[in-house]
Amino acid sequence: MSQVISFTEFSGSNRVRIGVISDTHIPDKGKHIPQAVLDDFKHVDIILHAGDAVNLAAIEELKSACPRVVAVAGNMDHEEVRKKYPPKQLLDVLGYRIGLTHGAGAPGNLLELIKDIFKEDGCDLIVFGHSHKPQNEKIDGILFFNPGTATDASAACNSYGVIELKKRPDNLAKNAQNNCGIGAKIIKL
Repeated sequence: MSQVISFTEFSGSNRVRIGVISDTHIPDKGKHIPQAVLDDFKHVDIILHAGDAVNLAAIEELKSACPRVVAVAGNMDHEEVRKKYPPKQLLDVLGYRIGLTHGAGAPGNLLELIKDIFKEDGCDLIVFGHSHKPQNEKIDGILFFNPGTATDASAACNSYGVIELKKRPDNLAKNAQNNCGIGAKIIKL
């Protein structure tokens, strides 16, 4: 199993709001993160970037809205991004295990690849990108969340996501079937 980032600073909180973005492709698909996204992300506790930032400028823009940014490298990321960010991250937030990756290959096999990447990690929620298509779907008790792309004009829609975690009660056993405290929504631009 991979190393886990634990956000213990939220252990006394009842809720955590997470901004989710992927496939920004800065500066290839857009010059900047859209202002509406940055404005919304000023009201989150953590930002997840699911890869293909392309360069570090996109991550720095996100940090101007919220200093806690967790990112992964995607298949189109420049060397500077791949050196700084791994292809997979695991997070523990309010008792929930979150997997973060970009994805690769043909869109038709993307979900199977994502499932395989995290098969040993006991995730309640898996955030990914790559397809430029938003997805918010519970499969086998795990929420699979792809925010789509906020910057690609050739995509069917531009979007990002917000996930709200409600603290898991201490008496509720930790397993992928007990993730009812996760609320996730896709926001279209």
